[in-house]
Amino acid sequence: MREFWRKHHGGIGIALAVFLLGAILFLTVRIQNITVTGSERYTAEEVEELLFPGSWGKNAAVAYLNYRLKPHRQIPFVEDYRIVFHSPLDVEVIIYEKSIVGYVSYMSSYMYFDRDGIIVESSGEKLEGVPWITGLDFGQIVLYKPLPVEDRDIFQEILNLTQQLSLYEIPVDRISYDSQGQATLYIRQMEVTLGDNRDIDGKISTLNDILTDQPQLMDIEGVLELENYTESNSHAGITFRRK
Repeated sequence: MREFWRKHHGGIGIALAVFLLGAILFLTVRIQNITVTGSERYTAEEVEELLFPGSWGKNAAVAYLNYRLKPHRQIPFVEDYRIVFHSPLDVEVIIYEKSIVGYVSYMSSYMYFDRDGIIVESSGEKLEGVPWITGLDFGQIVLYKPLPVEDRDIFQEILNLTQQLSLYEIPVDRISYDSQGQATLYIRQMEVTLGDNRDIDGKISTLNDILTDQPQLMDIEGVLELENYTESNSHAGITFRRK
């Protein structure tokens, strides 16, 4: 009987030692490599500081348990994120950013909206590459609710316009709409009148050609008139006049 207990006690001791050694290794292993994908608003270093903060942030065990058991951290302009543990040393963070097409100014804040006109973020920060939309008549704004405008079709027009501007990488500071829905672009010192949404693809393509050939126009206080552009006559009525 004593021999039996000695053998089993010895087995239990070895198992306990292995368990403790594994626990120690598990708790002391630190993440060495963090790869960030899908983020245009934040640098990899900023994402790393947000999701793996403090002295224990990069501990592999703590990071894994935090990700699995705790609610995801709320990050401005980020819809959600996923952390993939390829190994205890190697982690990938996949960022899913909110879709933003423009912003309006409201009560000293910038209210960012998506393609459907839903206010997805309120911030005191201006995001680079997101145009300021002016001229819209709206009421009280509520976060995560539609921007309260009478003509909901305006958001499809804004989306079409901003997609074309993004396609040609034309840097627009502001897009202004008048009461008839006529759009004007503000690019540095230059204004570009587009008129209504008809032939918008051709208008922006023509604008791109003009700016490629004469980039100095952006630094001249003047108006480039494209509202009379038509597909049948792409050069009809296109003029540039100084202010």
